Amino acid sequence: MSIHDVEIRTLSGQPASLTDHKGRALLLVNVASKCGLTPQYEGLERIHERYSAQGFSVLGFPCNQFGGQEPAGPEEIATFCSTTYGVTFPLYEKIDVNGPDRHLLYDQLTAVTDAEGKAGDIQWNFEKFLVSPEGEVVGRFRPLVDPESPELVSAIEAVLPA
Repeated sequence: MSIHDVEIRTLSGQPASLTDHKGRALLLVNVASKCGLTPQYEGLERIHERYSAQGFSVLGFPCNQFGGQEPAGPEEIATFCSTTYGVTFPLYEKIDVNGPDRHLLYDQLTAVTDAEGKAGDIQWNFEKFLVSPEGEVVGRFRPLVDPESPELVSAIEAVLPA
């Protein structure tokens, strides 16, 4: 199954799929509003804005599995992200990224290795996955990798649509 075929829901609960983003480079991130890494929203928004016209989007997937750091409901998440960090990139419904209720999307993503060759469970909030316009997961960046770090920016630039 292509990553584009995975069914997801918008933050407001409407059916969607990653097919809506086919042909764009994507950065998929599990996000949380009450985490020490939450300020990464700023960098995620900046790279979303910087590369959006070139065929790139950040997609956020709220998750409450790490220290209960995303306890809010959809409306509160949307309001927090837009008013606190100016987030304009799409946010999807709160999901599990690990464990028996792991979303199908994260079944595929966690099979991908990081720069050290390690695959498996998501370590914490703000783990990032780079997806090519064709739907191939081409990079995995652990939570402490800043969204505007040289290694992530160069990886994004390498997969932007021609």
